[in-house]
Amino acid sequence: MTILVTGSTGTIGAQVLAHLQNRHVDVRALTRSPETAQFPAGVTAVRGDLADPDSVRAALQGVSTLFLLAPNVADELTQTMLTLTVAREAGVKGVVYLSVFGGDAYADVPHFAGKYTVERMIEALDLPATILRPAYFIQNDLRQKDGLLKGGVYGSPIGDKGISMVDVRDIGEAAAIELVRREQAPTPLARETYALVGPDSLTGEGIATIWSEALGRPIRHGGDDLVIMEQRTKTMLPAWHALDLRLMFGRYQTEGAVASADDIERLTKLLGHAPRSYAAFARDAAAQWAKS
Repeated sequence: MTILVTGSTGTIGAQVLAHLQNRHVDVRALTRSPETAQFPAGVTAVRGDLADPDSVRAALQGVSTLFLLAPNVADELTQTMLTLTVAREAGVKGVVYLSVFGGDAYADVPHFAGKYTVERMIEALDLPATILRPAYFIQNDLRQKDGLLKGGVYGSPIGDKGISMVDVRDIGEAAAIELVRREQAPTPLARETYALVGPDSLTGEGIATIWSEALGRPIRHGGDDLVIMEQRTKTMLPAWHALDLRLMFGRYQTEGAVASADDIERLTKLLGHAPRSYAAFARDAAAQWAKS
């Protein structure tokens, strides 16, 4: 039987495919453009789009385990729920669903609330699934390169309550472990939920200090003005998406998103190593930027 990976051409999907290498499982990758997609050796590209349930039905033929990552689009919730329905009807014995850390609490953040609704569907239908709840991705801060190097500013408005940011490599590894566990089990397994988090509670000022040490120059935090952030984001993303992200950062500022000791302990046990730190990421990024 086979594992199907959705979101295969994105940051997380690529990490999942990389971590499924050499685990002795057959892997398919769902993509709208199989003729041009570049995947690791042994991965079979299959045409499909979560917005097209019939294409998902075709891609699921012969599949026993599904990695479900829905795109951050306006109808993400609909796409995800319909894909789960199709997978259930296809007899898939295991699902690994990428949700979000804090989805149950951030009721006014659309993409958080949508993911939590999917979690409720999984529970209500008693689907054999692992729910992964990643915190804010550390690698999102690669977008801060110009501000850090040219302006000496870390610009993400994350506030001072703390966020346990997670390295995308840990997300990919955790997903691969759970996909293989479910794929190789003789019968469907009970539901599991994991918080995918980093080991530190990070603030804007704290991250600026980390970058100061990594870059060997003073870095300051640019502040937490959400209106400015939304306006800047609208130059790169649709207005609905910019507002969604502003609401997310607003929640980070008022409530934070800090992992518990139990969250970190469970993830460490799953991975077989401690989750990667922001400081290690910053050192690696600084070294790469120095070479370019």
